[in-house]
Amino acid sequence: MSYPLRSVVPSGPRRRSLLASVAGGALLVGCTDASGDSEEGTSGSQSVTRKARALAARDSVGLLGRYDAVIAAHPAVAERLGPLRAEVVRHAESFGGTVTRGGTGTAASPSASGAPAAPTTEKAALAELAAAERALSDRRLTALVDLPGELARLLASVAAAGAAHAYLLTEGAR
Repeated sequence: MSYPLRSVVPSGPRRRSLLASVAGGALLVGCTDASGDSEEGTSGSQSVTRKARALAARDSVGLLGRYDAVIAAHPAVAERLGPLRAEVVRHAESFGGTVTRGGTGTAASPSASGAPAAPTTEKAALAELAAAERALSDRRLTALVDLPGELARLLASVAAAGAAHAYLLTEGAR
C-alpha cells in the first residue's frame, strides 16, 4: 500500500499575496493627492492632517536616506533594492515630501535628518533596512486611529507596503 505524499506548505504569507498587496498599495497611493483630506471639516482636523502628512513625509524621506546609504555601501544590492526604493520615493511624494533628482529628499519641514551609515556587511545592512521598514510600518499603523478617513487609508496602504518591503528584504536572506 502506498501513502500519498503530503505537500509542505510554508507558514506565513505567500510571496504572490505580498506582491499583490504592494501593488494594491501602489494603486491607492497613486489615486490620492497630497492636497488634503475631503473629510476635514474643522481647522483642528486640518492641522492634525497637515502635521501627520509632514511627519509621514519626513519619515519616508528618512527611510529613503537609509536605502541610499545601503545602496552606496553595497552596490551589488542596487538592482534588488531599486523597486522598493522607488516605492519609498512615491510614498514620500504622496505625503507632500519632495525628492530631488539625485535621490535625496526633504520633507514638508526642512528638519529632515540624514540616515546613519550602513553596516559593513550586506546581510547586516539589509537586516537593518528591514527593521527600519518594520518599525516605520508599526508607527504608521499606530497613528491611524487619530487621522481622518482618506489620510488614514493612505497611511494604512503605505504601512502595508512597508511591511511587505520588510518581508521581501528578510526573505532574500534565507
